[in-house]
Amino acid sequence: MKAPLDLDQLQTFVSIADTGSFTRAAEEVHRTQSAVSMQMRRLEERIGKPLFEKDGRLNKLTEEGERLLSYARRLLYLNRETLAAFDDNRLEGTIRIGTPDDYADRFLPEIMARFARSNPRVELTVICEPTPGLVEHIKRGNLDIALVTHNDARAQSEVVRREPLLWVSSQNHATHEQAVLPMAFGRPNCVWRRAACDVLDRQNRDYRVLFSSFSATVIAAAVLSGLAISVLPECALRPGMRVLGEADGFGPLPDCRIGIMRGQTSQPELVDALARHICESLDNITVPAAEEGGSFDFAGLAYARMKRTRPSQIMPGW
Repeated sequence: MKAPLDLDQLQTFVSIADTGSFTRAAEEVHRTQSAVSMQMRRLEERIGKPLFEKDGRLNKLTEEGERLLSYARRLLYLNRETLAAFDDNRLEGTIRIGTPDDYADRFLPEIMARFARSNPRVELTVICEPTPGLVEHIKRGNLDIALVTHNDARAQSEVVRREPLLWVSSQNHATHEQAVLPMAFGRPNCVWRRAACDVLDRQNRDYRVLFSSFSATVIAAAVLSGLAISVLPECALRPGMRVLGEADGFGPLPDCRIGIMRGQTSQPELVDALARHICESLDNITVPAAEEGGSFDFAGLAYARMKRTRPSQIMPGW
């Protein structure tokens, strides 16, 4: 019978994947670079597969390395959860988290389940509001942590996931073929709305904003009913939506970046614990339907390991 995997080696392996560097990983795990290299050689011997490959000066994960990464994260998480279950000094208290409703639908079940299992004595208070409102709550001390849409202009959050921003319409209607495109967007200060309008303006496409709401449910209803076209991150796609691309006359959009904001709190250990669970949860969640396609650079793999949704794809249920 083969010996079990070494958790210290797996922790180092995950640190390399997250930082994109053996040197930075060595600093994180408090080992020398030579010790980290030795750990990875032993891990490769134990797995029986190469985990890294050279790309110029960089070390990239092989296909086997990508497969191991998912298992490694789950094993390390289960290890922490097990230790927490027998810890008499487990975290207690209340923590306030905010998120837009489109992120809440897709991400909160995983985040809440993971955090509650490891921290059964902590009460979660959840607020669902658009990112601008959450930013204000953080500034006023009404929230301890928030999952927000990152805004480069303000640089107010730590990016933890990247997703493509997509043009979407109804699979049952030809809304995108109308001469004047009916659009459903968030309010005027929505970064996705501004990005979409910039693309349409550059393409000299005629459009009018027919629906304006910060509610993801309202935007999705307008799209699914065939009344409007919108832009959504990949995580917010719903059954019955069709993804539009350049072949349909819609130019590329910038990626959606999802970030974490931390507020001033008297319980930083709670915020750190929840932030860690958010990162692990987002890394574990894949998109509902996809094809093999675009990939991110090695350093960006910590933010996005999903497959890309192709234009004209119809979204099934998930």
